[in-house]
Amino acid sequence: MERDSVLGTFVVATVLCVVCSVLVAGAAVGLKDKQEAQKTLDRNKNVLIAAGLCEKDATEQEVKVLFDERINLLLIDLATGKPAEELSDKDKANYDPRKAAKQPDTSEPVTPPGDLPGIARREKATFVYEIKGEEGGVEGYVLPIYGKGLWSTLRGFLAMQGDGRTVRGITFYEHAETPGLGGEVDNPKWKSQWPDKVALDDQGDVLIEVLKGGTPITDPEHQVDGLSGATITTKGVSNLVRYWLGEDGFGKFLEQNARQADSAT
Repeated sequence: MERDSVLGTFVVATVLCVVCSVLVAGAAVGLKDKQEAQKTLDRNKNVLIAAGLCEKDATEQEVKVLFDERINLLLIDLATGKPAEELSDKDKANYDPRKAAKQPDTSEPVTPPGDLPGIARREKATFVYEIKGEEGGVEGYVLPIYGKGLWSTLRGFLAMQGDGRTVRGITFYEHAETPGLGGEVDNPKWKSQWPDKVALDDQGDVLIEVLKGGTPITDPEHQVDGLSGATITTKGVSNLVRYWLGEDGFGKFLEQNARQADSAT
């Protein structure tokens, strides 16, 4: 009886462990799916905010409808500015630029000269969010941007008009900068300076810059007032924006699409 009792206890304990493991694993998978869905929703909302198509308080349904109606996802080769044709449709569906930037075979080193965003490598291919016009055609492009601030890597989106030169909007959705100082990169008042700034000239040279907070603006068409008390974050934002608009970032893509926009007018 004692042996049966010990054996029975062992069997019951084993069954309980297996059942609990299955339940925990199932819950983890379900939670991961929900987290991924929320992550996608947040990303899409920030794309729309940068494009000026929705506000921060937009509902989940509004975001889904607007994104489906007004955004077309492109995957481009940064070296050429053209579609990344070397990736199959299956690869594109599973492609993660953030992971690609960490792998030697899918990334490039970020080296001088030029404005450096404080990152060691950047992905060879990345996504561009094409803004579709309500009556057809292309209104602009939303570009993913990132680089170092004072304490963290800032990640955001920079929206450009269809001419490939004029800023449409900007937003930062991920950073750990000092609240009230560098953390003001996501302050709507500060971001409201960006629309209609001319970021590039007709030759594709980057003109836009973020000045040190309090520095007099002498060229309002191309300059953005910086963040007061956040010199390093301000410099980081200026560098990362200029880098991603430049030749090693989205410069070739924007140049090609600016030419198309010019020829269409």
